[in-house]
Amino acid sequence: MKSARMAAYMSDQVAGMDIPDEIVKRMKSVPTDKQRAEGIRIAVETIEALKGIKGVRGIHIMAIEWEEVVPQLVEKAGLAPRPAV
Repeated sequence: MKSARMAAYMSDQVAGMDIPDEIVKRMKSVPTDKQRAEGIRIAVETIEALKGIKGVRGIHIMAIEWEEVVPQLVEKAGLAPRPAV
């Protein structure tokens, strides 16, 4: 399933999943061959925004049918190495 279609599907069909219309539109606005890279950019931007919220102590990354991207997201979002607590 193409990335923009996957975002729309998850928003419409997966219980409890809310993908803002602006994100679905953003994914649809880029050529199909660039959607995976755009999805990674969106994920990293989201992680960066979450890191800036006081009280947030962790992020759960769920890469449905695209698990191999998780290490790349972790690296690009500056989540590795894990901080000492």
